[in-house]
Amino acid sequence: MILVLWDVDRTLLYVGDIDRRVYRELFEEIVGQPAQSLPARGTGVTMPLAVRELLRVNGVEPERTEELAQRIVQRMPSQLERHHEEIRRTGQVMPGAPAALAAVQQEPGLVPTVVTGNLRGSAESKLKALGLDEYLDLGIGGYASDDSYRPALVRVAQQRAGACHGRTFTRDTTVIIGDSLEDVRTGREGGAQVIGVASGTTSAEALAAAGACHVVPDLTDAQRVIRLINQCAVSDVDQADLNHRRW
Repeated sequence: MILVLWDVDRTLLYVGDIDRRVYRELFEEIVGQPAQSLPARGTGVTMPLAVRELLRVNGVEPERTEELAQRIVQRMPSQLERHHEEIRRTGQVMPGAPAALAAVQQEPGLVPTVVTGNLRGSAESKLKALGLDEYLDLGIGGYASDDSYRPALVRVAQQRAGACHGRTFTRDTTVIIGDSLEDVRTGREGGAQVIGVASGTTSAEALAAAGACHVVPDLTDAQRVIRLINQCAVSDVDQADLNHRRW
């Protein structure tokens, strides 16, 4: 059994400037002044860390940062939900994503969920608005709501999936599919293999150089995605065979 951890933004979907609008709206509401700078696009950094950087680059006093960050983070999912209709109308499903998601969901031995820098409520809002939630077990995913240090989210998802399926998921049986260098770092430091998707702001060459075991230009070849997942991971049966041969 292989745990498949999908990244969300720019891997499965893209909501344009709506996330940045939420940062801007909440900063002005809670801090009391307009934000002059916003978080960088497409980095894959977790939302709580992006909020702290937002406060820093806009000159908020360090002694106020933690309190204000917590207030902003707490409000982010509900603020994003206010843009539900706009996400549904203007959000983009990345090329091939529905078919690739469906193929993974239907493939015996694969367990699909997410590992994402989004807060759980934010991830669920985006996926539901664009009709992608039906392909994923969102209850066993790893979210920025669980930990702002993204590599830690791999273990969160492994433990949740393990409890659900009665298995132990390890680096050998966990695969992340994502578009950013942060996705690759998450796998390398958190305990997963990584398939890079060059659908975001990071090139295929950069994803490979960072340590992705395979890189695809997009998700339009669903069967190739399935093959690469199986090549990246070592199934329970394969692992048992390897252990037997070692002895």
